[in-house]
Amino acid sequence: MSRSGLRRRATWFSAATVLLTLLCAWLLFGRGRSPIQTDLLAMLPATERNPLAEVAAQRLARANGDRIILLVANADDDRAKNAARELGKTLAKNDVFASVTAELPPFDLQQLTAPYLAHRFNLLTDADRQALAQPGYNPAQALAQRVNEPFVTGVGTRLQDDPFGWLQHWLDQQPWSRSALLPEDNLLTSHRDDGSYVLVTATLNGSSYDDTIQQRALLALDHAQAQIEHDQPGTRLLRTGALFYAAAARADAERDVHRVGLISTLGIALLLLGVFRSPGPLLLAFLSTAIGVIAATVVSILAFGQIYLLTLVFGAALLGEAVDYSIQYLSARANAGDAWEPRRGLRQVRPALLLALGTSLLGYALLGLVPFPALRQMACFAMTGMAVACLSVFALLPALLQRRARPLSSLPVRAAQALQQFIAGISSGKRGMTLAVVALLCAIPGWHQLSHDDDVHLLISPPTELARQEASIRDITGLGNGTQFYLVEGDDDEQVLQREEALEQRLQKMVDAHQLQSWLGLAGMVPSLHRQQADQALLAPLFAQPDRMRQWLVQAGFREADADAFIHAWPGTPLDLHTWLKSPLATPFRYLWMSDASGHGAASLVLPQGDASGQALQAAAAGLPGVTLVDKAAGVSNLFGRYRRYASVWLLAAVLLIVPVFGWRYGWRDVPRVLAPPVLGIAFTLATLGYVHQPLTLFHWMALMLVLGVGANYAVFLREGEPHAAHRPGASYASVLLSAITALLSFGLLAWSSMPALRDFGLTLLLGIGFTALLVPTSSARRVTSS
Repeated sequence: MSRSGLRRRATWFSAATVLLTLLCAWLLFGRGRSPIQTDLLAMLPATERNPLAEVAAQRLARANGDRIILLVANADDDRAKNAARELGKTLAKNDVFASVTAELPPFDLQQLTAPYLAHRFNLLTDADRQALAQPGYNPAQALAQRVNEPFVTGVGTRLQDDPFGWLQHWLDQQPWSRSALLPEDNLLTSHRDDGSYVLVTATLNGSSYDDTIQQRALLALDHAQAQIEHDQPGTRLLRTGALFYAAAARADAERDVHRVGLISTLGIALLLLGVFRSPGPLLLAFLSTAIGVIAATVVSILAFGQIYLLTLVFGAALLGEAVDYSIQYLSARANAGDAWEPRRGLRQVRPALLLALGTSLLGYALLGLVPFPALRQMACFAMTGMAVACLSVFALLPALLQRRARPLSSLPVRAAQALQQFIAGISSGKRGMTLAVVALLCAIPGWHQLSHDDDVHLLISPPTELARQEASIRDITGLGNGTQFYLVEGDDDEQVLQREEALEQRLQKMVDAHQLQSWLGLAGMVPSLHRQQADQALLAPLFAQPDRMRQWLVQAGFREADADAFIHAWPGTPLDLHTWLKSPLATPFRYLWMSDASGHGAASLVLPQGDASGQALQAAAAGLPGVTLVDKAAGVSNLFGRYRRYASVWLLAAVLLIVPVFGWRYGWRDVPRVLAPPVLGIAFTLATLGYVHQPLTLFHWMALMLVLGVGANYAVFLREGEPHAAHRPGASYASVLLSAITALLSFGLLAWSSMPALRDFGLTLLLGIGFTALLVPTSSARRVTSS
């Protein structure tokens, strides 16, 4: 291609880059919402074979996703309540909150019992059911016991409406009656030895994962907290909700991006300046990499509609690998000296760059096969970025690098030459074989100590303070975490409720055995029609003779008018599920019912509350038709474990795919020599992880895929570059070491990421790239001599 042709190609590529940059800026900042996804659920793969179970898991996770829970604490009861009122009023003034609840509207607790009075004869507890079924049941004794019961301060029925206490006993088992929070002065309050805790809840006017909503809500909360702490000394504020976890995850990711990006950029800049002794190569290397990262960002957002936190941090680390292509072209120019000619230089590096790109794309393609949205996006990001960065070298750099360059700095070249001679010397002949055997023998104990950990919670570690506050709120309020639930399915509403009742019988046994704290389910609030009819049948003999019932009531001290009203209320009406779901009382629990839009079948959710083991919860559902325990975290962990076990097969498959390519390029006899550095680098990395007792995760194995690709690149760069740098021994290996160090400065920094998954990724790459870079001289086809 002529010089004008190079310029024309560079012009077209530059124009496309400008358009791509404008599109990237619009996608990131011009649509009114950030594409950065901080919802951890969105990054996780589907794990349930039953699609309805997957929908239920997402529904449950998002049921309170836009709600925040606050507990105002103070040793002084009045100050705690005043602070809660002030907090509620302050937050309610900000339109970032759709609703804020601190003070409850004045109401009579009897309002909670009124909707159930018409159904009182259909609602019995297990204890009353068992008592009524006994042959010796004494109604007069039951009445006397009810009349002499202590006064009920909570949700209670009037004595004349419920003389036997059957409805009262049933209401005592409802979720609102079991809550540790009780209404005091129109505030939901809990008392502990260290003071009073008052509940304040707020619903966001938008998504917890929206960057703008996050910033506005957190700013409003911080200002309000500072105000109540000033006005009511000694006040503390406990907080939990998806908002705080999403904001913390975003802050950690941004901190990682800045740290990794800044340190790697400065390190790579100093290296390039020191080796090439000119700012020009530095700017061109970063230009090529920046174009690749911009293209990767655009493609990822267009393909996935968003960009995940893992991808965001991973993208900052991609600098160290994408810059390799421009480094090799710049090194070829520096080594050519006065004989430099851009087109000839391009032909010189093209085979190495294309071969290296192919091996890298293979590694990332295997990463993309895992059915994990975050990993697939990382693979898409990397493949696009690497391909475009390589393309920019072909399209842009030849037109911009017409003049010759100064040779590589002599110090790194001499150091690389000495290191290459030393490694090549000790790895050749019988001494090399002996050293290899000793190294492998030393690695065996490390391999033997390898273990694994597939816990999905290692994906991202929540801030300790947030986790502590959530645990305190859960302990004080008695709320469960909802990470596990039962999905109860049936052909219709009645069948679902009956199956849920069978499950709850088993859960109650776990509660009685102190294996479970409680559970939350609709059948406990709206029994099945079959159970309501059975309860009414138990009471029927008592109402068979109205005069006898009237006599019992009057003798117990009830007025005749109240006795007649109670008798005339019999038999009442059954409590209907859908009527109840429309009532205000059902508002907090509607998400537990899942209607089928097609009209076929129905389903509900039952939430166990407490710290029961997964095995015990699974045993409770065993043998019950239509009942499935859904544990999203365990499901994802099992999936991670399954693919981790497959990863070694994928790694072997990747090696086998590379073999014919290297055999075609270098000859079959040299394939073991060229593949030895990355393969041995992987082996020694695994041994080191074993020695430091680092449990293997899926992310370790995915990183080893990249070690294979990157390590093969280094072997290719050395083999392809040495014939063109024969006049300056060590120069080709110096460029390989330069590529390796830039990768270590970027990928290696992930080992200090705040995200455990990326720490695993970074540590593995740090070890793997380091071992491989040191072993690359063993792949050289010629022996290095002193110049």
